Amino acid sequence: MIKTPGTMNSVSRMRHKENKSIGFVPTMGCLHEGHLSLVRKAKVECDVVVLSIFVNPIQFGPREDFKRYPRYPSKDKMLARREGVDYIFMPAPPVMYPENFQTCVLPGKLSSGLSGAARPGHFKGVCTVVAKLFNIVEPDTAYFGQKDFQQAQVVKQMIKDLNMNVGVKILPIVREPDGLAMSSRNRYLNDSERKEVPVLYESLREAKRLIRDGCRNTGKIKKTIKKTINTAKYVNIEYIKLLNPDTLEPVDKNDKKFLVVIAARVGKVRLIDNVIVS
Repeated sequence: MIKTPGTMNSVSRMRHKENKSIGFVPTMGCLHEGHLSLVRKAKVECDVVVLSIFVNPIQFGPREDFKRYPRYPSKDKMLARREGVDYIFMPAPPVMYPENFQTCVLPGKLSSGLSGAARPGHFKGVCTVVAKLFNIVEPDTAYFGQKDFQQAQVVKQMIKDLNMNVGVKILPIVREPDGLAMSSRNRYLNDSERKEVPVLYESLREAKRLIRDGCRNTGKIKKTIKKTINTAKYVNIEYIKLLNPDTLEPVDKNDKKFLVVIAARVGKVRLIDNVIVS
């Protein structure tokens, strides 16, 4: 395990001098099968795999769950090593943001809607920490999950705009047997809430079926999603959007792909999910 940026960067540069490719999986810990699927893909495609575990304080709002975000460092290290991760980078917040830290990366239009609107400042924090991690690890390829689709698109745009030499792979959502998208925050759900949240994926499957049957009426699709979710007592819709997955703009009849994305509050827990329909 590596705790300091200088040591991590030295190791990465040494491996690059050996002509080894580096795959990078950035996480906030509390690892689950979604994270591990990224590690497995990186193992197949790269010579060296680096996984970071860092709960990034600057991407949380003042009333969000930074202090209670689930942290299981011992279990995370065990899982990472079991999957063959070569290096675990686990810095502390004061190391990443020392006294008098002043510089942040401000994302643009792609970050303005969806979670960016619901969580002001969130993507500024995401872009800043990801830029720092890329500079420290110097990966050839970084791996992200589709569940946080907007985040992945914002990071890809940052890479393009700032001429960063990093490839990005977005891998499919990993789900529980009942369809719930795997997330560290699922641990917050009580038994009653957990029984109801599969309606989120059920509603997305209904939307997918409608679109594949030729429906392009976004109002009808949203109404179908809403009707399914509203059967659940504890699930409250935050938004339902049908977007072009490349631009995150509202779809039109000429789009060949639809991103159907939803966010909901379940008690104090905010859950997001999506499907991409060709």
